[in-house]
Amino acid sequence: MKLGVALPQLAIGGDPLIVKDFAQAAEEIGFQHLSVYDHVLGVNTGVRTDGKSRYNSSITFHDPFVLFGFLAGFTKRITFTTQILILPQRQTVLVAKQAACVDYLSGGRLRLGIGVGWNQPEYAALGENFHDRGARSEEQIALMKALWTDPNVSFKGKWHAVKESGLNPLPVQRPIPIWFGGHVDQTMDRIVRMGDGWILLQYKPDAEGRAAINKLRELAKKAGRAADSVGTDTWVSMANTTPEQWRAEIKAWRDIGVSHVTLNTAFDRYHHQPILEKSPRIHVDAVRRYFDAVHDLL
Repeated sequence: MKLGVALPQLAIGGDPLIVKDFAQAAEEIGFQHLSVYDHVLGVNTGVRTDGKSRYNSSITFHDPFVLFGFLAGFTKRITFTTQILILPQRQTVLVAKQAACVDYLSGGRLRLGIGVGWNQPEYAALGENFHDRGARSEEQIALMKALWTDPNVSFKGKWHAVKESGLNPLPVQRPIPIWFGGHVDQTMDRIVRMGDGWILLQYKPDAEGRAAINKLRELAKKAGRAADSVGTDTWVSMANTTPEQWRAEIKAWRDIGVSHVTLNTAFDRYHHQPILEKSPRIHVDAVRRYFDAVHDLL
């Protein structure tokens, strides 16, 4: 089981020295991946009062590909993963290019987590269709995989047409691993048909969590894949809990058989509770304590 950590961007902000120091500290501590999540726009909640937007324009969101390109030069081993990138609101060939460059420049350290998102105004601002985003994401993935593996590609789909063209440089990983975030049946179906893994946020390592992962494994077998060929990356948090509780949770996820765990100190949804302090040092010290408490269980 691999243990990673999320950049606590909702708490510590986006100053370049802060994010560099956090990434280097995470690698030095021993975390195996660093995750970030993605939004292009945040709303002005002083004007928009519909209550449907989880993130406002005062919250820092770096573009994940730019951020990973920046951090690749300051790190050596840690894997970079988007959890998640909202794929259908972006141009497919451009995403393929950006991901390929990050993977190439980092020496093959990108794991691309994608999802379809929920923020309709963000889609509108980016000129993409919110209502066909799920089906369109499948074609996007097919095209990106072709662009990541073949020097020249001809592709004709419902939404995309590429004629004898290719990316250069190609990524180190051919293709780059694609993981899906989301908890609906359509997502699980896409994972076993097209993906390398599932990023799950809302489950605890209890009967419900075990049932969800077993469901994914059964779907994989029905799709002709080995049950363990699909990775699972579950989020954990540490606020208002003890090292004994952290260890018990890691043991439980290990017993269920998840392949990855991502510690998040700033997420405040489902059962997760954030560390309320905003100091980068407090977050670094916290994730170090967590790693020291559980690393022997991995």
